[in-house]
Amino acid sequence: MLVLRQLQKRYPGAAAPAVDGLSLEVRRGEVFGLLGPNGAGKTTTVAMAVGLLAPDEGQVELSGLGAPTKPEVRARLGVAPQALSLYDGLTGRENARLFGGLYGLTGSKLEAGISAALDFVGLAERGDQLVSTYSGGMKRRLNLAVAVVHEPDLVVLDEPTVGVDPQSRNLIFENILALRARGTTVVYTTHYMEEAERLCDRVGILDQGRLLALDSVGGLLRAHAGPSVLTVEVESREGAGREERRVATADPLSELNALAARERVCSFRTERPDLEQVFLHLTGRHLRD
Repeated sequence: MLVLRQLQKRYPGAAAPAVDGLSLEVRRGEVFGLLGPNGAGKTTTVAMAVGLLAPDEGQVELSGLGAPTKPEVRARLGVAPQALSLYDGLTGRENARLFGGLYGLTGSKLEAGISAALDFVGLAERGDQLVSTYSGGMKRRLNLAVAVVHEPDLVVLDEPTVGVDPQSRNLIFENILALRARGTTVVYTTHYMEEAERLCDRVGILDQGRLLALDSVGGLLRAHAGPSVLTVEVESREGAGREERRVATADPLSELNALAARERVCSFRTERPDLEQVFLHLTGRHLRD
């Protein structure tokens, strides 16, 4: 659906490129996560992917149609940027009508798209209220609605859950899974590892403008996270209290069975690796500004 080939972008006066030789392919119908620390190049990559920023070198191609700088190609895209693209002086419905009109929708098709988009994000009953009266979560949901009002093939969501309440965050998750279920391709950038684990079919980890790893969450865990850690409390040999055993292992069940054959197990727990461990392993633990 989306192909990036050797993208390069350096801002004037910058010591290093914001994006440095980035190549990746996003498959049709998947939710593709793009992770990276602050300054990794995620927003620059998104801006080039949707045609808002021209790469210094390299190519972007959407669905075999060409670059997103072409109007007919960009019409297949929907974008919900991190900075809200809404007009506070208009109602939610008027915002959806404006963006739908910009994408060429008219008449009954436009009205149907507006109603469907507002209903999709749970704002059908609040659509006639000014956006200035909306909460942060409602604005985030409307930001998504205006990105999908024209039913695009590819939706790009840049940090779509920043600053939202748990209820709105959960609804946005459900929206993303619903988009995938109807065949829409989603590119999703986030700082939140648990979001990527929950939503994404594949994840690319970006740092200093370069792609460090790309795979399914399971593939990334197997390649970069290390083994699980089995912690077992056993009865001490003297019979007075308990002793703790900690074992790093790829097969916690077999290790537990072997230990139980030798000693009396009182309790146990398994700490499995997660995407955050992969992220820190690949990008490091030093702070980013």
